[in-house]
Amino acid sequence: MANLLVRNVDEKVVQQLRERAAAHGRSVEAEHRVILATVLGKKTRHKSFAEVLAGMPDVGEDADFARVSEQGNAARVFD
Repeated sequence: MANLLVRNVDEKVVQQLRERAAAHGRSVEAEHRVILATVLGKKTRHKSFAEVLAGMPDVGEDADFARVSEQGNAARVFD
């Protein structure tokens, strides 16, 4: 295992670290390790298409999404 020395840390940050460590029942050093591992160990996971669809709200009626019939007088959207 490597050692890490952090210098010139603001006293307010150190106090917050102490308080957080006490709240979790850990030493300041152990809390520091947990914070580093948590922040640096996160990997961004993109949602799948199915997850995005499942997260959409259930609004509107099916008729709202019906296809417009292809009649000769239909508006030309992309012209």
